[in-house]
Amino acid sequence: MQTRNKIFDDISQLMTNAMGVAQGAKTEAETAVNGMIDRWLADRDFVTREEFDAVRAMAQKAREENAALAARLDALEGKSAKPAAKTAAKPRAKAGSKTTSKAASKTATKAAPKKG
Repeated sequence: MQTRNKIFDDISQLMTNAMGVAQGAKTEAETAVNGMIDRWLADRDFVTREEFDAVRAMAQKAREENAALAARLDALEGKSAKPAAKTAAKPRAKAGSKTTSKAASKTATKAAPKKG
């Protein structure tokens, strides 16, 4: 009977060693894969979360400043557009209209020297 126990003990010892080797291989494989992933990510120039958040905050601030400047520009254009609207409000005669040609002919006859 002791022979069987010795066989089971040997098998048990063999399985324990095999599990230790498997765990060691697993740890080694994980380390190798993590190293490969780290190198691959470093080669790709990916940004860290902190860098991304910093750039995102800068972009948000720039958008807010842009909106404020646009509002200020609209306000300034609104103030300067009022005086320009008064001068542009005078009706002008069209180049080919009857009123323009009559006025031009009257001016031309008054300015022309009389023959005689």
